[in-house]
Amino acid sequence: MTAHRMNRISSPPGPVSPPGPVPPGGARRAAPPALVLVGHGSRDPRALRTVGALMDRIRVLRPGLPVHLGHIELNEPLLPDTLAALGAGDAVLVPLLLSRGHHVKRDIPEAAAVSPARTRTAAPLGPHPLLAEVLHERLAEAGWRTPDDAERRVSAVVLAAAGSRDLESAADTRRAAGLLAERLGVPVVPAYASAASPTVPQAVRALAARGRHRVAVASYFAAPGRFSTECAAAAPWIAAAPLGAHPAVARLVLHRYERALAIPVTTRHPLAATA
Repeated sequence: MTAHRMNRISSPPGPVSPPGPVPPGGARRAAPPALVLVGHGSRDPRALRTVGALMDRIRVLRPGLPVHLGHIELNEPLLPDTLAALGAGDAVLVPLLLSRGHHVKRDIPEAAAVSPARTRTAAPLGPHPLLAEVLHERLAEAGWRTPDDAERRVSAVVLAAAGSRDLESAADTRRAAGLLAERLGVPVVPAYASAASPTVPQAVRALAARGRHRVAVASYFAAPGRFSTECAAAAPWIAAAPLGAHPAVARLVLHRYERALAIPVTTRHPLAATA
């Protein structure tokens, strides 16, 4: 079912090919709008390597689609520089972010508003059922197995996310936790690395007080970094790797890109996070 869903949501209406020679009596096919992946940025070198690997996967899935990267902070190229380099071309900005928050609502639209490029901004990647599937797979890689009836009564998962004071961001993370809980059949509690509560250690203690001693930490981060490392260190049992350059994430990026193409180029605000 996973492969079926990934193929269904990511299949474009037709192949996208690089511009070729002008056919006799015809016009050159226009290049598709560039896909600009918007990363947060991190001082952890693993983050940049992960985003690079994700971009490679996207290019394999969509040959001929121009794929660029711009960061909100901490890494080059910064998003305004990436957009300036595109000139007056068309671009779709796809946030490599997992919920609605300040970066999605303010930083990205502000950079787009002063860009010479004609831009559309896609929804953040999460929440989405594909991400729940990736989280499940990452937990399995860390040692999670479907619990039997006795284990189920003492098992739970903490969904570790970056955190935000934005209420819609918190709602998105709760929805992501609900999607994962539906897959696992055990409680999934959202917890945060900063700016919101509970923290991962607080969530672990609260679950233990309810008799849930078999607790795993799912890493709801796009790439490795300080927050994901700190959250993993608080796991009392197993801690999963971040989402990373999973093939399903690459397909979800393209899904967000395709959905955003329906937005008029004058629109400066992101779509609501929808499946």
